[in-house]
Amino acid sequence: MLNTFVFLYLLISISIGLLATLRVKNSRDFVSAGRSLPLSIVTATMFATWFGSEAILGAPPVFLEEGIGGIVADPFGAAFCLIFAGIFFARALYRRNLLTIGDFYRQRFGREAEVITSVAIMISYMGWVSAQFIALGVVFSSLSGDAISHEQGIMIGAAIVIFYTMFGGMWSVALTSFVQMIIIILSLLVIAWVVADKAGGADVVIAHADAAGKLSGFWPEWSLASILAFVGAFVTLALGSIPQQDVFQRMNSSKNENIAVVGSVLGGVGYLVFCMVPLFITYAAVVIDPGLVDRVMAVDTQQVLPSFMQADFPLILQVLFFGALLSAIMSTASGTLLAPSTVFTENLIKPFLGQQTDKQFLWSLRLIVLVFGIFIAWFAIQSESSIFEMVEEAYTVTLVAAFVPLAAGVYWHRANRIGALTSMAFGVITWQAMNFFAPESIWPSQLAGLLAAVVGMVVGTLLSSSGEKVLVTDKTGL
Repeated sequence: MLNTFVFLYLLISISIGLLATLRVKNSRDFVSAGRSLPLSIVTATMFATWFGSEAILGAPPVFLEEGIGGIVADPFGAAFCLIFAGIFFARALYRRNLLTIGDFYRQRFGREAEVITSVAIMISYMGWVSAQFIALGVVFSSLSGDAISHEQGIMIGAAIVIFYTMFGGMWSVALTSFVQMIIIILSLLVIAWVVADKAGGADVVIAHADAAGKLSGFWPEWSLASILAFVGAFVTLALGSIPQQDVFQRMNSSKNENIAVVGSVLGGVGYLVFCMVPLFITYAAVVIDPGLVDRVMAVDTQQVLPSFMQADFPLILQVLFFGALLSAIMSTASGTLLAPSTVFTENLIKPFLGQQTDKQFLWSLRLIVLVFGIFIAWFAIQSESSIFEMVEEAYTVTLVAAFVPLAAGVYWHRANRIGALTSMAFGVITWQAMNFFAPESIWPSQLAGLLAAVVGMVVGTLLSSSGEKVLVTDKTGL
C-alpha cells in the first residue's frame, strides 16, 4: 500500500513537471522561466536549493554522532549562503540580465575566466547531484525492502528527474519545487508533532539531546586549530556555493530584482529554521527506540529515519514521510541537474556549436541535461562517500576558484582579468598543495586556498593595473 501511494506521488510530480513544458517557448524560458517568477515561487525554489537529501538523510545522523558542532557547514553555512547571496549579490547580478553565472566571468574578466570557473562549477556539481541520486537509491531500496537494489534505485530516481527536467527546464524546477515545498513543510510538521507526543513531549526530546551534549559545542574551542576548522567548514558552503548556477538561476528567474533579493533571504532563513525539524525527529527516534537507531547506525547511517518511520508508525505517517522525503530530493535534484547542464552548454561548448537558432540551442540544452544526468547517475553508483560528505565537499572547488573573482568583480572596480586569473591559480594550487603536502595541518586546505585567492586577486590586479582594463564598467562599479 505504501508503495502504491509513493507511485501515485511520483506520477503527480512527473505530470506537474511535464505540464511546465507548455510554458517553455525559448531557451530563456528553459533556463530562467522567462524571468517571471513571483516571490512565493522564488522563495520555494531558493528553499529547495538546499532542502534535499542532506537535510533529511545526511545531516541528522551526523548530528547524532557529533552534535550540533558537526553540522556547521549544513544547515548553517548553506542557509547563510542564500542570505549572503540575496543581500550582497542578487541585485547586481540580476541587473546584468545574464543567462548563466559563467557569463558574468566572461563579461567581467574574459573568456579564460569564463572557462575556468565554468569547469570548476561543473566539477562541484558532480558531488551535489550525485548525493541526490544516491538518496533516491536509498529511498527506493528502503521502500522495496531491498527488492530494488541501491544501484537500481539510483537509476530509477535519476530517470524520473532527468525526464521532466529535460523537457520543462526551470519551469519544471519552479512549479514542482513550489508544490513539493508545501508537501515537505506540512508532512514533516505533522510527523514532528506525532513523534514529540510519542516521545513524551518536545521538551523531553530537547532535554535528552542537551543532556547528551548534542546541543552544546556549536562554537569552537578557544584554540587556533578549532577556530580554523570551524571557519573552514562554514565558508565552504556559505561562500563557496554563492558562485553557483543553481543559486544564480533561481535569483535570475525572479520577476524583478527586489523579489530576487527578498526571495533569497526568505529561502535561506526558512531553510535554517526548518532544517531543525528532521534533526528533532531523528533525535526523537533515539528517545523512542534507541535499539533500532543503534542497529541502523552500525550498518547505514543514512537509513535511520526511513527505518524508524517504517518500524514504528502507521501507514499514513509513512506516506507523509516518504512523500516529504521524495519531494525534498527531487526538488533539489532537478535544479542541480539543470544548472551544470546550462553552464556546460552556454559557457563551454556553445562557441563550438556554430550558428544556432534559439530552438536549436534549446534542444542542445535538453540533450546536455540527458547526457549529464546519465553520467552523474553512473558516478553516484560508483561513489562510496556518504550523502553529507559529498555535499560538504562539493563546493570546495568553487570556493577557492570562483568566489573571490565574483566578489571582486562586483565590489572592486579595479579588479581585472590578470587579477582574476591569478586569484584562480593561487586558490586552486594552494588548496591542492595543502591536501597533498600537509593534509594534517591545522589549516583547512579550502580556507588556505580561499586566502591565497584573495592574495592572488590583489597582487595580480595591482601589478597589472597599468596595462589592464576592466572589460565591463557601469555606474555600479560592475
